Amino acid sequence: MNVYEIITERILKELESGTIPWHKPWKSELGEEPANLVSKKAYRGLNRFLLAHSPYERPYFCTYNQAQELGGQVRKGEKGTPIIFWKTGTYTKAQDDGSESEEKSFLLRYYTVFNVAQCEGLDKHLQPIPEEKKNAIGSHEQAEFIASHYPSPPNIHYKSGDRAYYRPAHDLVVIPERYQFSSQAEFYSTLFHELTHSTGHASRLNRATLTDMVHFGSTNYSKEELVAEMGAAFLCGEAGIANEAALKNSASYIDGWRRKLKQDSKIVVHAAAQAQKAADWILGRKPE
Repeated sequence: MNVYEIITERILKELESGTIPWHKPWKSELGEEPANLVSKKAYRGLNRFLLAHSPYERPYFCTYNQAQELGGQVRKGEKGTPIIFWKTGTYTKAQDDGSESEEKSFLLRYYTVFNVAQCEGLDKHLQPIPEEKKNAIGSHEQAEFIASHYPSPPNIHYKSGDRAYYRPAHDLVVIPERYQFSSQAEFYSTLFHELTHSTGHASRLNRATLTDMVHFGSTNYSKEELVAEMGAAFLCGEAGIANEAALKNSASYIDGWRRKLKQDSKIVVHAAAQAQKAADWILGRKPE
């Protein structure tokens, strides 16, 4: 069996054994909780949830006025995130016996905060990211070779943030920075996923599931995601870094799209064939 058959067989076995929750393999912040830039205090309660999944690398937020007080400015056109707070006070309450007592009052309010990435002039208030943190997962020689020897590749942009995607109109792959990933397997499987998408460009394999994609959730979108996820599994296997966790994540991801496509049992087979063509293209192979 070649590497494609081995990886496909293992993924199919995972599908048969049940769904394993798929997770996004990178972190949007450096292991820190969302916090106010001025007080450095972490947000709590509902505010933590409101800010935890913001698409920014650093976890620090401030109000418009705080940004100005720190010598910075919120960029024009940026939209902030509303968070809540309880404003406390006191009031006098009349008792049944005619006496009065002081009671506490609580009033729910909200204000808007902006991430430091939405502001200018605040970098001096941030601690630099340690070099050892940036290089925490290191690089994998064979995986680097595969990525760097992609014939006529798309542009690849490593950008601190919370998104990984391929943009066909600009033939551009965008990946979070290496240090945002917790392992080599997760970094390279994400990179290979987006590179697999790029093989569908009209100048390469001209894959209909990419070139004719209409919108998120469409049938072509679903099929293209299957191709990209299986292509990533193939390439990780080729590099020798397809560990159990990566395979299980891929299996769960694929199973989710299968359900969306009404349990079409043929879809995995078709996706595997397209994924093989994509992997061969990236590897510079021309199979008979």
